[in-house]
Amino acid sequence: MSAAEGPLGQDSPLWRDVPLWQRVLGEVRSSLARTFGSFDEPGMSVDYSDLLTQLAVSGLVLLLFWLVYALLSWLLSAFGRRFGALRELLAPLRTGLRYVTALFATLAVLEGFGVSGTLLGNLGVAALLAFGFYLAWLLLNRLLSRTLRPRGFDRSLEQLVRNVLTVFVVVFGLVTVLGQFGIQLLSIITTLGVVGIAVGFAAQDTLSNFISGITLLLERPFRIGDWVTLGTRTGRVERITLRTTRLVTRDNVIVSLPNAKVASDEIVNLTAAGRLRVGVPVGVAYRSSARSAREAMLRVAAAHPQVLAEPPPQVLMRELADSSVNLELLYWLAPEDIARQPGVSAALLEGVKEALDEAGIEIPFP
Repeated sequence: MSAAEGPLGQDSPLWRDVPLWQRVLGEVRSSLARTFGSFDEPGMSVDYSDLLTQLAVSGLVLLLFWLVYALLSWLLSAFGRRFGALRELLAPLRTGLRYVTALFATLAVLEGFGVSGTLLGNLGVAALLAFGFYLAWLLLNRLLSRTLRPRGFDRSLEQLVRNVLTVFVVVFGLVTVLGQFGIQLLSIITTLGVVGIAVGFAAQDTLSNFISGITLLLERPFRIGDWVTLGTRTGRVERITLRTTRLVTRDNVIVSLPNAKVASDEIVNLTAAGRLRVGVPVGVAYRSSARSAREAMLRVAAAHPQVLAEPPPQVLMRELADSSVNLELLYWLAPEDIARQPGVSAALLEGVKEALDEAGIEIPFP
């Protein structure tokens, strides 16, 4: 007996109480039975001519929809080239066109295999609801960008709002779409409460990273674009998600650190206060003049284009060591040059070596 016959036929009140996913399975079974014969009969026969005909028709339908998609996609690209204001909308519009085309092609193929119009309508509604939530998420994201950025909102806070919005839209959309299939997600979560506790214990690292990510985004010990040292890693903060913090090192290597580790380790922010002071240690011999060495080192610092003139560089005596008089050249870098700090220090150190050699000042060794 097919799903459309007998006491559970589609005209029966009982059929309306059957969850949508069960109706989908029933319709597919009925369609396969009409094509291949009854699966319950031992001598079932297959009408290969009808099967091949239906497959050929389905292939033509898919080809037709693909041609329509290709034509509309070309028209979108042409409009984007003609009207520059539409270029940023091309990607989401093309994604939506691809989704709608695939949806209607699938429904057309299912209708060809005998799936009822009522069921196809329910499937279409569920798919369009999912697409509607995607469009809502896309529009809200663009609205947030145009509302928060002109008002000076920090990018890390903007990202926190985006993450919360994404979680809300996904959860609400999932509950709504699954409800079309007769699946009550909230009742399932309540029923599987014990299993959820067990999963929570198994995913405690993920939950710890999630909570730490929210803490980092709220407390803001660093912002996107800052140069920081997190544990043993130094780099520019590229992104802060609810699970990881992503750094780009000076070697252009991307490092993703778990938020729980970031929150528990020492955080050194190199750019939060603006300009950065850097020290270059240099040792000179005891018989050399410290004043002459200081003058030579300051000349080298003043000649470097990345060293700030204000505050001025300094040379301080740090230690009377066993074999040398240890001096330190202190200079300041602008925030935009902090990424180049190792190169600037190396250039200064090389320049100091040449200047001390020219002045006859010895750099001793033990």
